[in-house]
Amino acid sequence: MTKSTFIPYGRQDICQDDIDAVISVLRSDFLTQGPQVPAFEAAVGAHTGAAYAIAVNSATSALHIACIALGVGPGDVVWTVPTTFVASANCALYCGASVDFVDIDPIRYTMCPKALQAKLKTASKLPKAIIPVHLCGQSADMKAISQIARGYGIAIIEDASHAIGATYEGRPVGDCHYSDITVFSFHPVKIITTAEGGLATTQHQKLAEAMDLARSHGITRNPELYEGPSQGSWYYEQITLGFNYRMTELQAALGLTQMQRLTEIVDRRAAIAARYDQMLANLPVQRPIQAGSTGSSWHLYVIQVPEIHHSKIFDDLRRAGIGVNLHYIPIHRHPYYRRMGFKLGQFPNAEAYYRKSISIPLYFGLTENDQDRIVTTLERSLLRRV
Repeated sequence: MTKSTFIPYGRQDICQDDIDAVISVLRSDFLTQGPQVPAFEAAVGAHTGAAYAIAVNSATSALHIACIALGVGPGDVVWTVPTTFVASANCALYCGASVDFVDIDPIRYTMCPKALQAKLKTASKLPKAIIPVHLCGQSADMKAISQIARGYGIAIIEDASHAIGATYEGRPVGDCHYSDITVFSFHPVKIITTAEGGLATTQHQKLAEAMDLARSHGITRNPELYEGPSQGSWYYEQITLGFNYRMTELQAALGLTQMQRLTEIVDRRAAIAARYDQMLANLPVQRPIQAGSTGSSWHLYVIQVPEIHHSKIFDDLRRAGIGVNLHYIPIHRHPYYRRMGFKLGQFPNAEAYYRKSISIPLYFGLTENDQDRIVTTLERSLLRRV
């Protein structure tokens, strides 16, 4: 197998405009803290309808500063889902809080509102915040989740790392209609990319100010936020503890040109997903189910295969040069979290999903020939075993 015959599960799509934009920044006066980051923030804000957008160097950083802005700290607990990347939980630990999990809905694989309601009714300590995750590009049921959480006074962070360009009830994911803060990722395998990078949106000025401070050392040059009188035009103050989470001008320039193609990219991914739906219709696999209230951005196309053959089918595809993956190992199964007391079997829907799921390749540049090869290989593997 050569590199040219390997089909990854996801990859970036870079056009000449992207390259030209990055080169232009390299020839400019600013490689960081220049005009590109605010322009990128404005573009994402315009797309989502959010009043504020705070760009950072990763979605992990965005989750962290979101927790900081909401006052998460020692003694608090944050709830998320087991079926996500570890960053969705780690962000709370960075703040000194503890973490617990709410099981997923077995249909759309996102936070189950019924499980959330049941857990809240029996909780000895209410969470300071919950973090629903929009898995694979499809929004969680945010209206139901919000109605439940608001009744308890719980803050909500949408982890939309998979979901730039997605919609929920006809509204763009990221408008924070049902949350306090929404977080996006721009890693190369996501919908659009800034190489590495993330961004948080909010409708609340105070939360935006807190996240802005946290991403850049807790330093402000805004006289309205000073705790003492200005000592000159050069003056600034560190008014809280912050971090160096800034996005570079190079990343933002790339993100700006990628944002111009967002609709085209999401439409193309949806077309690939629709073709998969047709090609897999007669195979013994569970295809992704889309809720009527959502418009997915199709970050991932996850199939479920018979549990007894899961690892063999996965390995067959890998050996054939098809870079399938599994998103995700439930967080509570990792040794670090098991040492906190989490046990296998504690979140049965998440574990059932893990035992049967395979992410097959889906990205802008995937060709019909690639799809044909993927599905043919999958079919042969299934026919040998099912």
